[in-house]
Amino acid sequence: MQTNNHLLTDEQIIQFITQGYLVLHNELPNELHMKVMEEVHHVLMEEGNPGNNILPRVPDIQKFFETPVVKGALTGILGPDYYLHPHRHCHYNQPANQNPGGGQWHKDGYWSAMRSHRPWWAMVFYYTQAVTEELGPTTIMPGSQYNESYPGDDQPFLLPTGPAGTMVLVHFDLWHKASLNTSNMDRYMLKFQFARLNAPSMPDWNHTEEHFKLPEGASDTYLPLWQDIWGWLKGDTKEDADSNTANLSQLASLVASETEDTSLHAAYTLAGAGEGGAHELVKILHEGTSLSASRAVYAAAAAGAKAVPGLIGLLEHTDRERRSWACFALGMIGSPRELVLPALMKALADESDQVRRQAAEAIGLVKEPSAQAVAALANTLTEAVVNEIQGSDSSLWPDQGYITNKIGYGAALSLLRVGKYGDADVVISALSGALDSGDRYVRAYAFEALTYLRTKEAVDVLLRYYRTARWCPDTNKASMF
Repeated sequence: MQTNNHLLTDEQIIQFITQGYLVLHNELPNELHMKVMEEVHHVLMEEGNPGNNILPRVPDIQKFFETPVVKGALTGILGPDYYLHPHRHCHYNQPANQNPGGGQWHKDGYWSAMRSHRPWWAMVFYYTQAVTEELGPTTIMPGSQYNESYPGDDQPFLLPTGPAGTMVLVHFDLWHKASLNTSNMDRYMLKFQFARLNAPSMPDWNHTEEHFKLPEGASDTYLPLWQDIWGWLKGDTKEDADSNTANLSQLASLVASETEDTSLHAAYTLAGAGEGGAHELVKILHEGTSLSASRAVYAAAAAGAKAVPGLIGLLEHTDRERRSWACFALGMIGSPRELVLPALMKALADESDQVRRQAAEAIGLVKEPSAQAVAALANTLTEAVVNEIQGSDSSLWPDQGYITNKIGYGAALSLLRVGKYGDADVVISALSGALDSGDRYVRAYAFEALTYLRTKEAVDVLLRYYRTARWCPDTNKASMF
């Protein structure tokens, strides 16, 4: 194969899968980094942190993300048509004598109804200055991205360092925290987030190795999970394995383990154990404890089409959370479409907001969905925006207050991904209405989806929106004209 020097290697992809991060260097002129840092400093000191508006406030930041090294890295993890998410932030870490204490270990607030082991999302921590451990870089806990619960203070951590232009590309769910800045200088870091728009159909990196290679010295605790992600990123279809190679009932019992590593290892081993393994996973989803089912759902998605009939049956479960999990796994599997799509379209009418949101997001994960499914998404978005879901149960996602219209959010995100497969007039009508949503991320997704469509009608809507939404980066509280 022809090698592209700016794409990732097999070794880098394996490091990202196993460790959850890559440290990369953007060799742009130091003058550009210094200029951006000075502008960011001025904005922070004179106007406060602009949050999501950091990019239009300091437009030169965009140059960081248009370089071959950044594009190549993001393409390898998220595919060639990744999306720059509208949420972004400048992290300002002052010296310890002004800001003592450092941060707390956490995962960032997620943007879907469920977190995903597979890399549908990623983040970049970008440093505009040479960063040392004394400056207090963001601390990361390698390999922690698959742990819902905090792995513990005894786990190894890393403080990535490097020259100006150093960036840390991380799995969205990697545990991290701000470290203490023990220097006498301010430290600046730009955090940008990115989303995958399509499931992979082939490797998007310089791929030479057919099989996943366990890194030297690494434990095989997560090997079945890692192998699933490796195969998924390559675009492989799950093949049947010999279900007699493992004691399925014993593995199923281990999925209920309170030890998360043990549970996930058993669940993903079942995913690779053919029809019998898929059956055990679906059985856990139907009858197991909430804890075991919440782990089995990821492996059910990894089991592929063998799990689809059982997951469709799970949509009739009395527990809304289990119906929601069924939608998640069906969307992740995505085939056969003639079974998956009708089931998800039916779930759009579920009595539970939780299920409807997950169904809306799941349809957007299915490759080339039918025009009928896209129309159902458009209708869901329109209804959500009209009603702004005033009666929704916000307790379902207590940590997602930043998404105010959660069903509309899921439908708009899916139309960004798959709107091109529907009737253009139907989709544009829904997206046009979504530009009036009270949820800023519904508006952002609708705006981007219209940009992707690029029909004359879509462009006309965009032009009307541009006239009122245009941002002037030179206007601030100190400027008059």
